[in-house]
Amino acid sequence: MKDQPEINKQVISTLNTLIEVCKDGEQGFKEAAHAVSDPELKTLCLQYSGERSLFARELQYEVRQLQTTPENTGSIAGALHRGWLNLKAALTAQDEDAIIAECERGEDVAKAAYEKALSDYLPPALTGVVQRQYQKVRAAHDRFSALQKAAK
Repeated sequence: MKDQPEINKQVISTLNTLIEVCKDGEQGFKEAAHAVSDPELKTLCLQYSGERSLFARELQYEVRQLQTTPENTGSIAGALHRGWLNLKAALTAQDEDAIIAECERGEDVAKAAYEKALSDYLPPALTGVVQRQYQKVRAAHDRFSALQKAAK
């Protein structure tokens, strides 16, 4: 069995990964909101950007409770791997269908990160926080998936 410092390192690493994913999502949704003209889509993207910001702050609080400095930003390299790679091209073209597809792809990656986190060891109180956030990430993914299907 792992000792407590090892468990804490793993938990902190898991939470910091989710913080980066949330920060990347916050920025990606914000950029998407500024690029779309449809008012409902703009509002939806801003809503999800704010939600991801809140998620990151909640997770940062939990990392601080473990006596560690939390991740503070997403990462450029990480964003490429976390589903927002082609958003820039879609934004430049102001192609709303492509922006919706990139938002859905970003949520695919976020969903996978949360699923991995939930498969790792987390203390019960943290499991509840991560599970609650995961449900909202999944709902956002499903919403963009439906928007993408409706656009076809």
